Amino acid sequence: MERPKPGPTPSAEAAEPRVLVVDDDERLLLALSRGLRLRGFQVALASEASQALPYLDAGWPQVVVLDVMLPGTDGLTLCQRVRQSSDVPILMLTARDSVPDRVAGLEAGADDYLVKPFSLDELVARLRALLRRAADRPRPRRLAYADLELDLRSWRASRGGQPLPLTATEFRLLELFLRHPEEVLSRDEVLAAVWGDDPPVESNVVDVHVANLRQKLESGGRPRLIQTVRGVGYVLRAGE
Repeated sequence: MERPKPGPTPSAEAAEPRVLVVDDDERLLLALSRGLRLRGFQVALASEASQALPYLDAGWPQVVVLDVMLPGTDGLTLCQRVRQSSDVPILMLTARDSVPDRVAGLEAGADDYLVKPFSLDELVARLRALLRRAADRPRPRRLAYADLELDLRSWRASRGGQPLPLTATEFRLLELFLRHPEEVLSRDEVLAAVWGDDPPVESNVVDVHVANLRQKLESGGRPRLIQTVRGVGYVLRAGE
């Protein structure tokens, strides 16, 4: 099945909410992708935990729809793993409506629970409620590392107090590094976080954008902060 793909995110203010749907039912994935896209969501799809992890580890989704019954690593185990490092809202899907099943999902870290079959209207309403709740949580206005600073509300970046003229893609790329300082990010993780499920056709797109971002960050002879980890990807790290 050719999976529908979300478009790129032009800016923080204009972004459509990003939802990751994890379910091994291909027909349901296709139906939810079409329905959610029509309701104004960007959608990424995964049919098992291994396909979902690059999106989750890179922090791409703003909300997750997660089926309990998955091949290999089940939804409850995946939910528990996500909760070790992220508070992204998670809505669990299940075909079972017993109280113990619902309790198990909530105790694994899910924020809400929806029983199959369900209506798209109810799913959308619950997702928007989760997004509103998440938006009310205190979150940093600024991200900083060394002499780098990113203002997430005014969409401005600076280094050493000097403004950086970044494109929207470069801003999201720098935001990703600043949210994961000193963590090595693979190229696949960067693709998932910055471009979602719709990467450009160029195979070296990550390298090109990192090179452009470095050029702006290092103007005036400033030391390098985005380091290359050969054979893996990149890391935001000072002192090398």
